[in-house]
Amino acid sequence: MKLIFASSNHNKILELQSILPKTITILSLESIGCFEDIPETSDTIEGNAIQKANYITEKYGLDCFADDTGLEVDSLNGAPGVYSARYAGLQRSADDNMTKLLEALSHKENRKAQFKTVIALNLRGEQYLFTGTARGEITIAKTGNQGFGYDPIFQPEGFQETFAQLSLEIKNKISHRGKATQQLIDFLNDSK
Repeated sequence: MKLIFASSNHNKILELQSILPKTITILSLESIGCFEDIPETSDTIEGNAIQKANYITEKYGLDCFADDTGLEVDSLNGAPGVYSARYAGLQRSADDNMTKLLEALSHKENRKAQFKTVIALNLRGEQYLFTGTARGEITIAKTGNQGFGYDPIFQPEGFQETFAQLSLEIKNKISHRGKATQQLIDFLNDSK
């Protein structure tokens, strides 16, 4: 089975392809000739995932899936949330985003947070949503060089390491994206 993944984030594509069984091949937006920025104007993570999936299905007539992820920090009332990718500005710099978040938490005791991923799948005229979360806390400083985004400052529950210090194999088993993707895989296997 081949599925379009409505993302141009190569890190996400590699991470997802490493989780999916060999029977499912992810095709990038470039492979269908989509080079435009897909709008993400919803005020929820679910809404952005749906918006991206619907954009590809409506414009290209293809089955696809899209995801959106946010980091929700308890003491910041769920911020940066849906604005995680552009928390420090439209340049979408992971370093800038982490620096801004660490500064926002510099005087807070409660550093608990969760990553949340929602996958919207458009398949054969129907839409399905899959949600995964990973609880943890925000560290004091950046640690590790694996992963991407906020991984160097997110320490998942039950671990002493950040996501950026864990192997991709371990991260995929416990991460928000890994959990949502496993739900997607189970659904696709059951709907054959």
